[in-house]
Amino acid sequence: MGSIDRMNQRVRKLDIFDVKLAQMTAMFATLIIAKLLPEIMTISIWWFVGLFILCTMKPFHAFWIK
Repeated sequence: MGSIDRMNQRVRKLDIFDVKLAQMTAMFATLIIAKLLPEIMTISIWWFVGLFILCTMKPFHAFWIK
């Protein structure tokens, strides 16, 4: 069994509340990094837009198209 399969089994144990808490944790970690490294925020907004679109493609496809 590969590591992806093991992780998928572990993720299936989580309920929606656990998933949302993990998302909030990632958001707060990102805010901490942005606060500690303010030069990150001088990056052009288009880099953030591009990364947003790139990271949205797989979940969007899995949720709406599959």
